[in-house]
Amino acid sequence: MEATSTSPTFVKPPRLAPGDTVAAVSLSSGLASLFPHRYEAGKRQFEEAFGVRVVDAPHALEDDAWLRRNPEARADDLRWALTNPEVKGMISTIGGDDSVRLLPHLDPQLIRANPKVMMGFSDTTITLTAFLNAGVVAFHGPAFMTDLAENGGIVPTVEQSIRQTLFDAQPAPWQAAPSWTEEFLDWSDPANQARPRRFEANPGWRWLQGEGPVEGHVIGGSVEVLELLKGTPWWPRRELWQSAVLMLETTEEVPTPSMVERFVRNYGHQGILSEIAGMLLARPMGYTAEHIDELERRVREVLAEFGREEMPLVTGLDTGHTSPHVVVPLGCRVRVDPTSRTITSLEPAVADDDVTQRPGDRPPDR
Repeated sequence: MEATSTSPTFVKPPRLAPGDTVAAVSLSSGLASLFPHRYEAGKRQFEEAFGVRVVDAPHALEDDAWLRRNPEARADDLRWALTNPEVKGMISTIGGDDSVRLLPHLDPQLIRANPKVMMGFSDTTITLTAFLNAGVVAFHGPAFMTDLAENGGIVPTVEQSIRQTLFDAQPAPWQAAPSWTEEFLDWSDPANQARPRRFEANPGWRWLQGEGPVEGHVIGGSVEVLELLKGTPWWPRRELWQSAVLMLETTEEVPTPSMVERFVRNYGHQGILSEIAGMLLARPMGYTAEHIDELERRVREVLAEFGREEMPLVTGLDTGHTSPHVVVPLGCRVRVDPTSRTITSLEPAVADDDVTQRPGDRPPDR
């Protein structure tokens, strides 16, 4: 039986266009200053691919120790980008581990009043979740120092995903990339930037369970970073979980399958697993084939524990710390269909003109 529902409605920011100015923001760490050649490669490749101009936020190139001591300055950069009329979108330089410290300095009303494209992943999950809480679509996707700085150029799967989702105002594409990699070439050696990484054939998604198609808005991000929000006022409010499709990814810290099991079980005890419509898991970085099998088994056991054996569960998506990393619009509706084994975006994630699509006037106070 097909499951459908009414999802919350989120503000969609205006689409990006050639000639626009996009701000690079370092909300999580100062690695852009430590590996400037890697960061400059990401800026250059993004500018060349999409015809935009990338500018550094005022503190984007401060060193990591300074940024760690000054979370309010990082939040100031976000405020600067949101309120600067020349800036049409924001992309993280890279992730980190403590952007949760920005939360006391973030203003959901400011985010709601100035909706713009915000893209990043990993620790940027904190900021993306703040956008969702403010009622604004956010974009779980590559950062300047990751897939945008891919050795030899942005790979076609990533370029297509960004172009279709952020520039063409088309529904985001969902398909398995033809190949993938997690090879790391030392960023401290600038010569490695010209050396292509080794990609291998992608076996595709794994459809582990599901009795029928479901629809819902996407929510989620880094499962470890979301743990930092639990119990805080910035944890997504209850209605954001209702009939949602939960997308989770693991970081380069490689949490064990048993750790992920405990994280997901907590969602069950909160009642979240009873409310969501489906679950998507990114390909985990640093896992052996045996660890992937164990992770999938443990997640399925937790879902069964909470009576959700019928819920679609898809794994192996290109939405995590391996490459390529495609764009996932958080807050936009998708259809997950186990019968046809397809995931389909049901709406564009950006407004198709300069008029922001606004379903309401104010986000809930936090």
